[in-house]
Amino acid sequence: MSAPGSVVARATAGLAPREARGSRARRPGAVLWTWLRKLLPLAGIAVLLALWQLVAASGIYTEDQLPGPLVVLRAGRETWASGALLGHVGASLGRFGASYLAAVAIAIPLGLLFGLRPALWRAVDPVVQLVRPISPVAWFPLAVLWLGIGNLPAIAIIFLAAFYPALLATVSAVRRVDPVYVRVARNFGTRDRQLVLKIIVPAAFPQIAMGLRLAIGAAWVYLVAGEMLGARSGLGFLIIDARNFLRTDLILLAMALVGALGFVIDRTVAWLERKLDARWGVVREELS
Repeated sequence: MSAPGSVVARATAGLAPREARGSRARRPGAVLWTWLRKLLPLAGIAVLLALWQLVAASGIYTEDQLPGPLVVLRAGRETWASGALLGHVGASLGRFGASYLAAVAIAIPLGLLFGLRPALWRAVDPVVQLVRPISPVAWFPLAVLWLGIGNLPAIAIIFLAAFYPALLATVSAVRRVDPVYVRVARNFGTRDRQLVLKIIVPAAFPQIAMGLRLAIGAAWVYLVAGEMLGARSGLGFLIIDARNFLRTDLILLAMALVGALGFVIDRTVAWLERKLDARWGVVREELS
């Protein structure tokens, strides 16, 4: 009589090749599905462009009122060839980067301080809640009066739009950190700086990152509005300048660039967030 192990071996020996052949047979379909999933986000954009072209060609509006995507693309090539388009995009990205980084550099340390000092936050919170609902647009007249016309008012408007989401998210994230982590660290003689960098920030990072992404969205939305305050470059200025010359194609080009660049910035920050979260996730697992 043969050993049971040999019977099992013979039985499975015939199955393994068939399973392998089945996996190889399914592989082309799996690859196709993978590519379809990657291309699926482009379907929405394709539908939007198709509807845009359909409405533009329907005759409801003239070409001056609603130029089609191809007309806007020609306007983009025209401004690119003149070198103006790259200059406007660079100016907008420069203002956005300076304003956003300044807001984050101030909001996160303040959020950590207020989150770790509840009494101080109780004193500051009414002031923040009083000023925060004021739209950055409402600051336009004072921004021009105090800062003049040019880059500084635009930077100030973008700063205000990004500051409060980052601040409130940081305060809330720090206050949600389990007090047990802090007490254990204190018992081991951890200093304040090490406590913040090695315990508080890793534990609070997911919510802080969410606030930073919200701040990016708010700052980018008000970028165009800020650049309308007398700036001589940027996508906001391009929209105003194109309006003065009745160039609807350039207006739509600038709007499309605002949307596309905002999308790229958001995806880039999300990628960085995943990288940092993977790094500090180990710390959170150790704390748990």
